[in-house]
Amino acid sequence: MPGNRPSPSSTGQPGWTIVKFQSATVALLLLASIVVAATAHAATSTIGRTWPIVEPDALAEIEAQTAKLPPDLRAKYGPRSSWSAMKSASLALATKSQTRYVVPFYTLDTEIRLPTGELLYPKGYTFNPLSYVTLPQRLVVVHPRDLGWALKTARLTDFILLAAGSARDDDAITLSERTGRAMFILEERVKDRLNLTVAPVIIAQVGAKLELTEVRLDRMSRGPVVPPTSGTQRREAP
Repeated sequence: MPGNRPSPSSTGQPGWTIVKFQSATVALLLLASIVVAATAHAATSTIGRTWPIVEPDALAEIEAQTAKLPPDLRAKYGPRSSWSAMKSASLALATKSQTRYVVPFYTLDTEIRLPTGELLYPKGYTFNPLSYVTLPQRLVVVHPRDLGWALKTARLTDFILLAAGSARDDDAITLSERTGRAMFILEERVKDRLNLTVAPVIIAQVGAKLELTEVRLDRMSRGPVVPPTSGTQRREAP
């Protein structure tokens, strides 16, 4: 009946609202895609004059210089064992197991000034680097003959440093290739800075100090010498 027909104002308006909303959404998406496309086009477009790159390729330069080198450098420089860069600092064998502490003070051999010329630190200023930095790993210093013990003792994050050994010992590069673990040479300046005297020794940071654990090894078992326990032992108080 005509009297029961719903009016356009009661049903048509919500539908038109949805259509208008969808149309506006589609228009916004199209506008966004146009903006993105225009931006991408501008980023890849060429504006202004261009010139070809005339600098030689870095890899090509390296290959050209390498081609000039002799195929075998050993004939010119001799075996690695004779290289001065492969010489390690010498340390005595640890005759007893003990722990001692070292503070690696550093003294400036020159003054440090700001760009403005203002003096920041005078020459002769002494400070403890461990007050400002942290040593994240331990240092395990051994002679090449005790490398097996070092490999068992060192953590994955520790650095293994080789002190000077005998003429029959392999160099650090050969030992590194053989064991699959990086080996480092104990330099004289590191030996002096850490006040090292014997090996094996494990260096670890404890607060603002370095803890040096010197280990006497049993030359037969390549393990630490355990002192015999007496019959009477002191027990800690509970």
